[in-house]
Amino acid sequence: MILDKVQNPDDLKKLSIEEMNTLADEMRGLIIKKVNTTGGHMGPNLGILEATIAYHYVFNSPKDQIVFDVSHQCYPHKILTGRKEGFTDPDKYLKYTGYTAPEESEHDLFKVGHTSTAASLACGLAKARDLKGETYNVSAIVGDGSLSGGEALEGLDNAAALKSNIIIFINDNDMSIAENHGGLYENLKLLRDTEGKAECNFFKSLGFEYFYVKEGNNIEKLVETFKQVKDTKCPTVVHLNTQKGHGLKVAEENREAFHWILPGTLDKTGNVPVECPESYTSVTLDYILNKAKEDKTFIAVNAATPGVFGFSPDFRTKLGKQYTDVGIAEEHAVAYSSALAKGGAKPLLALMSSFVQRTYDQLSQDLCLNNSPITMLIYWGGISGQDCTHLCIFDIPLISNIPNMVYLAPTNKEEYLAMLEYAYKQNEHPVAIRVPNVELDSTGVKDDTDYSVLNKFKVVEQGDKVAIIGLGNFFNLAKNVKEEIKKRFGIDATLINPRFITGVDKELLENLKSTHKVVITLEDGVIDGGFGEKVTRFYGNSDMKVLNYGAEKEFTDRVPAEELYKRYHLTPELIAEDIKNLL
Repeated sequence: MILDKVQNPDDLKKLSIEEMNTLADEMRGLIIKKVNTTGGHMGPNLGILEATIAYHYVFNSPKDQIVFDVSHQCYPHKILTGRKEGFTDPDKYLKYTGYTAPEESEHDLFKVGHTSTAASLACGLAKARDLKGETYNVSAIVGDGSLSGGEALEGLDNAAALKSNIIIFINDNDMSIAENHGGLYENLKLLRDTEGKAECNFFKSLGFEYFYVKEGNNIEKLVETFKQVKDTKCPTVVHLNTQKGHGLKVAEENREAFHWILPGTLDKTGNVPVECPESYTSVTLDYILNKAKEDKTFIAVNAATPGVFGFSPDFRTKLGKQYTDVGIAEEHAVAYSSALAKGGAKPLLALMSSFVQRTYDQLSQDLCLNNSPITMLIYWGGISGQDCTHLCIFDIPLISNIPNMVYLAPTNKEEYLAMLEYAYKQNEHPVAIRVPNVELDSTGVKDDTDYSVLNKFKVVEQGDKVAIIGLGNFFNLAKNVKEEIKKRFGIDATLINPRFITGVDKELLENLKSTHKVVITLEDGVIDGGFGEKVTRFYGNSDMKVLNYGAEKEFTDRVPAEELYKRYHLTPELIAEDIKNLL
């Protein structure tokens, strides 16, 4: 194998073009096998493979610095920079993260997992280099729809003003995660159609020198162009027309489905229909489609991640003009939804917990300050074994502490549907709902709660001495804790479903003082600034003992959820021990 000759990027420089083409085929086979085994980003990595080889052949990493936008297209880079064992040895498939990671290699500069950041990061690196009076190349690879993100445009705008070496590689595969959205992509299409010769050129308008590579998966053509731009003295854009999923036919033909795949995807025939159990995703899809039929002003909005919410191509087609994908632009999505509501429409905005972090100013200013009555669904919130770049534990403190926001946490199907209907009908506040990140639970009894009466908790089972408040995903944990302490200590605890994240039921909490000594709060997210601390603050000047349970304020990286639960004492047995020690 040619790959046996390549231990680091310097070894690439000894290869011929023919050998590098063979190397690309070998690397492609490794990526396909590994990703189909572990799950991960398939299409982006197959599409950027040749460009990565060409980059390391021409440039001199790590002296020449490169930043990967999102960095989910860094698998070929990892193979070429001393980490190929993570792709050749099945026992080491999980040794390296799926994103760039400086602790793994000097060839990685940043931990990056969110989009549209590369131009800004590269701009800072280039300016630091200039301040030090040094000379080397600074590059960014931007792709998979990242240009639709506001920071990408801010970064490009400022990079163009550097007047020194900075190279932006635009990996244009005509796709984001799903299809691209936004007027900028019309210009990219024009540039592709004219092979980069169109007079209307977004990048030139900013002041970049511009190069176009028609065959973005042709190593020889890539090397020719990369040699031209290496050591440039001015801001430069290299526009690469690549193919997402290149070299794997099924990924080329199903670019959205093969952006990221589950383990074993390629082993399935796809011919056997699978009966999918009802879930919070299916309940939401049914709700949206029915509401769209009833009300022509109802509109579903998302920011480039329709797969997270189950928004399939067929679902999007059924909604038609009652659906908007704003591209990778969560900030715009919040402001857009706020204005939709002010204009008399009924927007439902779906966001993934990890990506809502980009929207704080818009949530505060454009949405909550204006008290626009939108419905916002937050998906995947909770403690997990995710990469440090995609943790979903920060949405509760982020969202719940903004004035006027109502943040709700259902614990079953009926509560969820009732909250959706409340959010749709009311015109008083923006309402966010934390979609349960657990198996769907159903009581079979319609929830008639009037959620317009804010911050009223529900006592599910009345007891004494200990009160357990289980928020959303952790309500079942609260039930298990109740059983554990009854079995161990004979204490029949009070079980409370708070439903509201943004406030506390002061009357209920006050009444607990007379018959309870300890209050336990459980939340599936970071404790600092979260729900439980609101309860603790209420009891601050009283004799009530309060224990808050949730995640510690830390960036965990692929730590199994079970290990985190033990670390945070999120098991009935450990919580029972804490109660014993407190009492």
